[in-house]
Amino acid sequence: MIKESELILNPDGSVYHLNLRPEHIANDIIFVGDQNRVEKITQFFDSIEYSTQKREFKTQTGIYKGKRISVMSTGIGPDNIDIVLNELDALVNIDLKTRQPKEKLTSLNIVRIGTSGSLQADIPVDSFVMSKFGLGLDNMLRSYLIDEVSNTALEDAFIHHTNWDIRKGRPYVIPCSEKLEKIIESDKIFKGITVTAGGFYGPQGRVLRLNIQDEELNNKMDNFDFDDNRITNLEMETAAIYGLSSLLGHNALSLNAIIANRASGTFSEDPYKAVDALITYTLNKLSSIK
Repeated sequence: MIKESELILNPDGSVYHLNLRPEHIANDIIFVGDQNRVEKITQFFDSIEYSTQKREFKTQTGIYKGKRISVMSTGIGPDNIDIVLNELDALVNIDLKTRQPKEKLTSLNIVRIGTSGSLQADIPVDSFVMSKFGLGLDNMLRSYLIDEVSNTALEDAFIHHTNWDIRKGRPYVIPCSEKLEKIIESDKIFKGITVTAGGFYGPQGRVLRLNIQDEELNNKMDNFDFDDNRITNLEMETAAIYGLSSLLGHNALSLNAIIANRASGTFSEDPYKAVDALITYTLNKLSSIK
């Protein structure tokens, strides 16, 4: 039996942070970072059956072309992903009344939709990037036993290439869901490695008033290659999503609309159009899942 201090429930029986009960979520879920982006997706729904919000965690569940889909905002960073993935898993794989894990487990399909800047000159603005791997620099996932789901060869290659200071913790690498990759990929979508940082400023190489440990890290990442997999973009959630989903038995995929290209110094003339195009593309692919 899982103790009350480990799995905290609200008085109405919903999970503590997400404010959700099992009937409130679909098996197919879209993650966004910004709570204001939830309705930018659900505006395309035929109907919305449930909506709730607690803190930065906003969820709407509805119907798109006959398919029941939930859209959820996770907020920023791997620490929030730890909350979201564990509580989502509890909703489908733990009996909240008996506090016992269920004998028959459910696998959720989780697709993250985000915006990002490309690190590679040949990945233009307004294109889509699929994260073949999530490379985590954040250490959150190291609180769990991850050896069975991580790619240690890619980790070792990255550590060697960047001369990584192990005092910052060992980077981890988790692949995307092969199932979702096959459903959502197309010849128009770029694939690569998405780096997940534990912060926005120093951890991503930004310098304001504080010096950073490795000023050349971003340049090293730009030219890293492992079995024809390059680092395509840098953000704050993907590797954590991949890691916890793999450990818990869920399918996860991260997609980004590229609105800036750092190598060429260009920015999308209409980033909202690029995001809407990725949203409708993803919704149509998810609606095809049986």
